[in-house]
Amino acid sequence: MTRQAPSLPAVSDEVRGALDTGRPVVALESTIFTHGLPRPRNLDIAREAERLLRAADVVPATVGVSAGVPTVGLSDAEIERLCTADGVTKAGERDLPGAVATGRDAGTTVSATAFLARLAGVQVFATGGLGGVHHGARTTFDESADLVTLARTPLTVVSAGVKSVLDIAATLERLETLSIPVVGYRTRRFPGFYVADSGHEIGTSAESPEEVAAMIRARDALGLPAALLVANPVPADRQLDPDLHERALAEAWEAAARRGVSGAAITPFLLDRIRSATGGRSLDVNAEVYRNNVTVGAAIARALAA
Repeated sequence: MTRQAPSLPAVSDEVRGALDTGRPVVALESTIFTHGLPRPRNLDIAREAERLLRAADVVPATVGVSAGVPTVGLSDAEIERLCTADGVTKAGERDLPGAVATGRDAGTTVSATAFLARLAGVQVFATGGLGGVHHGARTTFDESADLVTLARTPLTVVSAGVKSVLDIAATLERLETLSIPVVGYRTRRFPGFYVADSGHEIGTSAESPEEVAAMIRARDALGLPAALLVANPVPADRQLDPDLHERALAEAWEAAARRGVSGAAITPFLLDRIRSATGGRSLDVNAEVYRNNVTVGAAIARALAA
């Protein structure tokens, strides 16, 4: 059964009121808690992210698809349902029409969240790590839609780089090709999600939220269409031990090769192997990464509102 789409996206009264009065707002994606973290930890982290923003006097705008309605500013009850219900799907930007037409619940990826947040007028979005170019993309063309969406969606995304299972060097090349500006937050080293330094350098850095806000205003004044990517490393004392990370990742790739895992199954397989090899420590770091990005996103949103 199909349904007629209402005016989309739906924006909560709290988020709409904040946008109308110039209060700072930060968008949050939902696949972090629908697909990225196990139950019941996923609901705890989802609620904690909103509490962190409110404590900083910033309005949270958690984005997801609730019963077929793309929503910017999910209610706590909607977040709880997406965290606990079976059959919740994952929706990228291209999947939104199908989710709307069939009335599904879905967690929104970076691409869908960025698209919907910008449509609602939210300027800052905090996430964990971006998708990017996969190893072997030269022949498979396996590349995240996150990059394409960010190339034409002028908002600000705070992330700890891209997931470390990706081809980070190739991802940085694609970010350059797509003219997506990358600024390191208090660093000139591109973060590697679980680790603070991926081994790659970036050319621009900002030392304060106010400096990032100035770059955002300059981007907008120039009429540039792309997102500003703020690469925010997890604090070094909270990162996954780099040697452990390197060993776990190498072992995960070896296991994937032995089992013939490829395509869409490869990323969840690798992440699960890393979780097992680190005794669950990678999940703890995942949460630290997210908290840190939410905190920096809040500071940027406040500086921008000022």
